[in-house]
Order: sequence, then structure tokens, then C-alpha cells
Amino acid sequence: MLVDMLAERYQTRIGREECRSLIGRGIFENRTVELVKPQTFMNLSGDAVKCLVGKDERSVERLVIISDDLALPFGKIRIRTKGSHGGQNGLRSIIDRLGTDAFIRLRIGIQPDHPIGDASRFVLDNFGKGDAATLRDVLETACDAVETIVSGGAEAAMARFN
Repeated sequence: MLVDMLAERYQTRIGREECRSLIGRGIFENRTVELVKPQTFMNLSGDAVKCLVGKDERSVERLVIISDDLALPFGKIRIRTKGSHGGQNGLRSIIDRLGTDAFIRLRIGIQPDHPIGDASRFVLDNFGKGDAATLRDVLETACDAVETIVSGGAEAAMARFN
């Protein structure tokens, strides 16, 4: 959802296929930004990321991974430049395939204010009515965070959004 919102902001279409991913290119502050939506299962997203990072003009140092995080309260944003996967299977796959945890990641909290029985099912379901009402604001803030990472670096984004 966040990548789609960024594509709207950059007036770009995500549709070119490469490395089992859909990709679009946009311009932000005179920089080319690639927006990528891996088409693998989340648990295999590291395969797509490794393939893409292995191509010309791409590097782990310029990579920003966006993920949901069931350990963070809904709407909370955390930006880090390295660290563990924290139980998030997509991040686990990326770390395993890249052989490093030193890449920027923006995690968006999806933890509800009530207990959940089946975490796997919960992360695949649509947001509840209460969360859906504030979801757009959360995504707008997350877009701002990505743009701050691109324009000012991860440290500036962490100081502003963490």
C-alpha cells in the first residue's frame, strides 16, 4: 500500500517485471527512485531483493526495505539502518539472502489494541474499520519518512520519525 502511495506521489506506474518483482521508476528531488513490489511469497522476498541488488547501479547501501511489524503498535513507525529481523519473515528472508542485516528498513506497526489468535491470518486480513480510518494518515507519514531517507539520509529520518 505504501509503495502504491509513493507511486502516486511520483506519478509513476509500477508494472515492469524484473527479478520476480514489479518495478516503477520515479523522480524525487532530482533522484531516480525505484519502487519495487516483490511478487514472491513474503517468506521468499529475499530472493527478489538479492536479484535486484545484484544488478548495475543498485546496492544494499541504497536499499530501503518497507515492512509491516506486528510487534509495533498500529501506526508506529521505526527506521533502522541495521538489526535483526525481529520475527518478521520477509526481513528474515532478505537478511538471509543478502548475508547482511546492514540495510535501511522502515517498519510500520500493525499490532492491534486487542489480542489476536492467529498472527499468520491476521497479517493477511484487511484492516479493521477502526484502523482503516487512520490508515491513510499512517501511510502519508510513512511516505514522508521514505522521502526524508532519500533526501536527507536514514539518520535524519530516524531523528524525525522514530
